[in-house]
Amino acid sequence: MGVLDSAQDMIGKGASVVKGAVSGVAVENQAFMRGFIRMCNDGWLQGWHERNGGNLTYRMTEAEVEAARPFFYDNPSSWVAMGVQADNLRGAYFVTTGAGRYMRNVQLDPAFNVGIVQINNAGDAWRLVWGLKDGGKPTSEFASHVMNHSVRVAATGGACRVLYHAHPESVIALTKVMPLDARAITRVLWKAMTECVMLFPAGVGVTETMVPGGIDLARATSELMKTYEAVIWANHGLFCSGPDFDSAFGLMHAIQKAASIHGQALMMNGGSGEFANTISDDDLRAIARAYNLTVNEAFLD
Repeated sequence: MGVLDSAQDMIGKGASVVKGAVSGVAVENQAFMRGFIRMCNDGWLQGWHERNGGNLTYRMTEAEVEAARPFFYDNPSSWVAMGVQADNLRGAYFVTTGAGRYMRNVQLDPAFNVGIVQINNAGDAWRLVWGLKDGGKPTSEFASHVMNHSVRVAATGGACRVLYHAHPESVIALTKVMPLDARAITRVLWKAMTECVMLFPAGVGVTETMVPGGIDLARATSELMKTYEAVIWANHGLFCSGPDFDSAFGLMHAIQKAASIHGQALMMNGGSGEFANTISDDDLRAIARAYNLTVNEAFLD
């Protein structure tokens, strides 16, 4: 390479650096993506994401979309029909984990394991605009996420932005030994520790055992999510929603902990659910009054 070529090369590199600086902070380093990455890793460290199990989606704000837009692909992918339609998500952008990709690897290479997808103006198809390198696609349960985002957006006046699915073992174990009934399981969780009725006063929904990633599971969950922030999938895992990463992760963590406490108490008590000390229904009502919560009275005696 000659002196002139070398100089031109240096100028070119300098222009690229300047362009990057003008464009803003790389997507991987923006606050919303750092939160997304942390949540994936936190779930992995909890043991909730064996192999490629579980998935996470986040509905971006307009400001976040604009901050990330300079890094979007010049040629986004083709539109892919979802098989579901959501009027209130027309044109929305979502961060999503990738199908077949591992939560434990998200922090190592976000652009390979995570993507940003845009929903079309009809609300029935997506296209990839960033990430999921080397032919990656959104989680296989993306259509279910979109359907449930639509429900939670309507139920919360747009506040809900996060949907999180994982495989917390104590929750799954609970579905093996209890009736698959929202009232029965909610009562066990509420009575495990005093904070639970504060964290999910509406209770939790419960589905039967269904095919993972199937449309029937998506529809059943979306019906329950009109009422509940969290739905337990029998013999499968837990599906939680929230306005932000901390809220959705915290809800998952609390439900898993409550299920674990109940299981440990049963073992300590010889398998009997008649505990020496428990949380009464009057206790639950008192907690709700103290914190001005609307508790699901149908789940109280």
